Amino acid sequence: MSTTTPDAANHKGLAELASRYVDVESLPWKKTRFDGVETKILMEDKDSGLLTALFKWAPGAELPFHEHVDIEQTYVLEGRVVDEEGEVTAGNFVWRPAGSR
Repeated sequence: MSTTTPDAANHKGLAELASRYVDVESLPWKKTRFDGVETKILMEDKDSGLLTALFKWAPGAELPFHEHVDIEQTYVLEGRVVDEEGEVTAGNFVWRPAGSR
């Protein structure tokens, strides 16, 4: 199976069709290549590019302008995310079509 939760020790040895319960708190925050941005990967399929992750942004952290090769979904738990198109605040959701920038 190419879909995994990296760093989830309790997933080792599970049957192919077994449910994967994720103890999110036990997963480590990992630095990304962008200053002030960390991530916890909840589910990843490297073959297809499918990714479900939590991101933690330090105040003022930025990502460079980029293209979304597939649908991007963002649910904000705390704080806000602002870009050229608008703002999504805590408790709200934005999604962007594949090919959007």
